[in-house]
Amino acid sequence: MRIMDAYQNSRGFTLIEVLLAVFVGLLLLSAISLTMISGQRSSSAIERKTAAQQDVRGALRVMATEIGMASFNPNFGSGIWRKFDACSTPAVNQDNRGLQEATPNSITVQMDIGESGNIGDDNNEIIRYEYLPSPSGQFIRRAVNCQAAEPFLGADPATGVSGAVRVINDTAEIYNGDPAPETAVFRYYDAKDPETELFPHKNPSDIPNIRRIDITLAVETDEIDPNTRQPRQMIYSTSVIVRNHALTP
Repeated sequence: MRIMDAYQNSRGFTLIEVLLAVFVGLLLLSAISLTMISGQRSSSAIERKTAAQQDVRGALRVMATEIGMASFNPNFGSGIWRKFDACSTPAVNQDNRGLQEATPNSITVQMDIGESGNIGDDNNEIIRYEYLPSPSGQFIRRAVNCQAAEPFLGADPATGVSGAVRVINDTAEIYNGDPAPETAVFRYYDAKDPETELFPHKNPSDIPNIRRIDITLAVETDEIDPNTRQPRQMIYSTSVIVRNHALTP
């Protein structure tokens, strides 16, 4: 009898208890899901930021290396320098050597890396970098030996080639030190006074005096900065000493 009474007096879960348990379980599942989603987003953001940093640092390193080789002329050949926009044509001003173009947003460097005594007969002996600001796409393109320019860093809407970053020197207001400042990726400094900035696009006679070139890249990614709620922006810069440019002829 006691066993039967105990069985008859036992109770199961009420509907309210079941619903409460389900509710608590759903809360736990929601919390776990939110944690996982947040972790995935954070991981993706870190990956995008890392990819952007690698792209910019790699591009800056290549630019610095190639620009640093400007005017390399191991055989001391004379009359070897070429027009920056016509690689088969001798340059009008040979005194400018391997810097036939030097503006705030474009630069052409020449070097006899094949040590043949000629320029342009080997790959990568004439290299031109050009920054295209908004609305053209905010990217840098690179041309070799007067061939067609190709996107180097950033997104080119004309070709549909996208990049991890946009080069925003224009909207970030990265200027040179001219009294009438201009957007600048490249800034040029004098041989005698390293703190004296030159403006060879206005005074071409300054080109032979260039000894240091500063390169600055302001970039923007699609990643949102949690502090500003705006696309994340970063600025990278380096200085290049163009030692060969001081040598003659």
